[in-house]
Amino acid sequence: MAKTLVETVVHQLHQERSRLENELHRITAALTTFGKVFAQGGKAKPVKARKKSTISAAGRKRIAAAQKARWAKVRAAKKQK
Repeated sequence: MAKTLVETVVHQLHQERSRLENELHRITAALTTFGKVFAQGGKAKPVKARKKSTISAAGRKRIAAAQKARWAKVRAAKKQK
């Protein structure tokens, strides 16, 4: 039996209400957690600085040579066509 337009709209509204209720529960939980931290005077944990990685000159040369070889292979394939 086909649903009428009104039944379809009512069903969609019920689904939306359920979704919004779930969202409100998550927001309430977040506010509660924030409130507890704020009331305790908790400070934010410092973010650790990430160590900057460096690459050696030899490593850069190997990467450059590999990339040149890849491009040479692409160019050679184009010339053969």
